[in-house]
Parts: sequence; structure tokens; C-alpha cells
Amino acid sequence: MLPPEDDEMVTDEAHTDRRHNTDTSSAEHGATPRSHDLLNRPALLSPRDIAAAPYGGDEAGLICGYLFDTAAEEPARPIDSAAAAAWLQQAEPPAGAFLWLHFNLSHTQAERWLQRHAQLSDTFFETLREGLHSTRIERADDSLIAVINDVHFEFSFEPSDISTLWISVGPRLVVTARAKPLRSVDALRTAVKAGDAPRSSTELLEHLLRAQAEVLVGIVRGVTARIDTIEDELLAGRLDHKRARLGAMRRLLVRLQRLLAPEPAALFRLLQRPPSWMSEADAQELRGSTEEFSVVLRDMGALQERIKLLQEEIAANVNEDNNRSLFVLTVVTVLALPINILAGLFGMNVGGIPLAEDKRGFWVVVAIVASFTAIAAWAAFRKKR
Repeated sequence: MLPPEDDEMVTDEAHTDRRHNTDTSSAEHGATPRSHDLLNRPALLSPRDIAAAPYGGDEAGLICGYLFDTAAEEPARPIDSAAAAAWLQQAEPPAGAFLWLHFNLSHTQAERWLQRHAQLSDTFFETLREGLHSTRIERADDSLIAVINDVHFEFSFEPSDISTLWISVGPRLVVTARAKPLRSVDALRTAVKAGDAPRSSTELLEHLLRAQAEVLVGIVRGVTARIDTIEDELLAGRLDHKRARLGAMRRLLVRLQRLLAPEPAALFRLLQRPPSWMSEADAQELRGSTEEFSVVLRDMGALQERIKLLQEEIAANVNEDNNRSLFVLTVVTVLALPINILAGLFGMNVGGIPLAEDKRGFWVVVAIVASFTAIAAWAAFRKKR
């Protein structure tokens, strides 16, 4: 599993989506979601109130927004969608300042707000509508468009706990959008709230990629710990449901590697011809983050090979147990063969059955059966040895 602090951490992004469930429940009981004073007062919601109810963000679907300006007293300042729209409309924004806006695509207003205020490349919106989850990073006009995959915040080591993050990076604006809470974005926002203020939009992207690599490192450690436990139990002879558990972890690693493996190569290709606004120092930092990411991917490949070897060993043990069971069944069948034959012969209702009038006939038959059984057992165990 991931480190305990990750599982127990309470984050704004997770609470943002959970708050929607609480607000919806309150609305079903006739309470206005935005007012705690009206929770105990029955009322009907107007269409305007319903449209303004939060759904994983504010009225524009903005989960979080930050204005970064290293020249200001507060280098990282939270910002809402209205203030972000006003800032983007400035003819000459402050030099060195840029925005990071993180949107919830499940909100119906998120894409509309981006089209109206963000002035992003058409490629970004086409990428959103395509719904393709393959990892890629490419240039579009004077910005970077990235599609990367990450694990859900409520990650439970299931192959289905993986979702997509869409990113647009420009010199003044970084937009990230997702449909479900993701661990890497949450880790990045936690770092920003703790005082980490990137100097440029490229550095913010580099921090996000490093956060993604750290999440993958946690997954690799969690899978490694589980494999160690299974291996210890296998050596101890306890094989309960280990094959199914190994199969699930292998499917998870295969899915992660298939989705994430193209990311370092795509970024390396991009850095061969970076945008004009990207400094050489930022490009070098991105190269460093991709190298760390490649190391994690190699570790995941090694884990897949280790799981495969364990599965083969478990399969060999199962085959050995099956062979042992078949041998026991064969021995029992051979040992029971003489008595079954004699019982069939002496059970015939015909005349001339030998020893029928002899007082010692029963013991003679028992001796014959015991002799043939001993010979059959000697022959079977001799073949086994």
C-alpha cells in the first residue's frame, strides 16, 4: 500500500467532490446547498440556485486556482474563477506572473469558461472531446498540450483506479482538467499551499511530473510489500488465493506501464524543439524529471517479471499437488482392484463356486485378497520410487 500518511491525508480536492454529495443530499431535502443557516428550514430551490450549486468546484468548475508572482509579497496567491477571468483580460499582465487553474470536467460550465476566458488552443479542446487516454505531449501554436494518466485519490490497487489529466501550458497560463480526483495534482496543490511557488509555468509542469513520479514510487513500494508478503507465505506453504492477488497486481502494473511508458519519450521529443518562452534551465529540469520517471517505469517492469516468476512457481506447486493427488487415487484404485474382482466372482449366483462348503473358505479368500493387495501395493510404490 501507499504510505499511511497518504491514505489518511485529508485534501481539498477530495473534499471538493465529497462536498457535492452533501450539497446534493441537502438539496433533495429542500435546503439551499450554499447556506448552512437554511439546512433546517424547508424551502424550494429556484433554477438559478440549482445552476449555481457547487459540483466539484465553484460556479465555473474551478477546483483551485493560484496566481504565481515571485516579485509579489505573496508568491502564490489563491484565486477564484472571477478574479482569474479578470486577470486574463489584462492587456499587459505583470512580467513573470502566471496562473494555474485546475478544473473539474464533470462540471458542465468548466469547458465553457475555458473557451470564453482562457483563450486556449483549439487542439486542447479537441483533445478533451476525443476522450483518448493515450499519453502524449505535443506543441500546439505557442503552448504545450499534454495528456497524462494518474491514479485516483482513493486508490485501492485496482486497474480501474486510473484516470486522465489534460494539461495546457503557456507562458502566462497553466490549465489542468480532470474528471476524478487524482493523487499527483493533489500532491502538487498541497505543496503549493505549503509555500512552494514555481518561478515559471514550465517549472510548475516539472513539479507536477515529479509529483506523478513520487506517486508511482509509492505504488511500486506498496506492490513490492504485497509481493514480499505473498512470497513469504508461498515459501511457508500457505497458498490461499495468492494467484488471484498476483494476477490483479500484474494487471495493474501492466495497465500503468502501458499508459505511462510513452510519457518520457514524448517529453524528450518535445524538448528537442522547445517553445521560445521556455528557458534552457526549465528544459533541463524537465529532462531530469523524465529520467526519474523512466527509472520508476523500469522498476515496474522488474516487478512484473517478479510477479510472473511467482505465478510460475505457484503453478508448479499446484501441478505437483495435483500429481500427488492423482497418485494417491491411483494407489487406492489398485489396492481395491483384487477385492473387487473376487467379490464380483464370488457374488455370481451360479453353481460350482469354490470353497462354498469349506469351513475355512472365508479365511482362504481373505488370504488371497491380502496377498494380491500386497503385491499390487509393492508394484505401485516401487514405480513411485
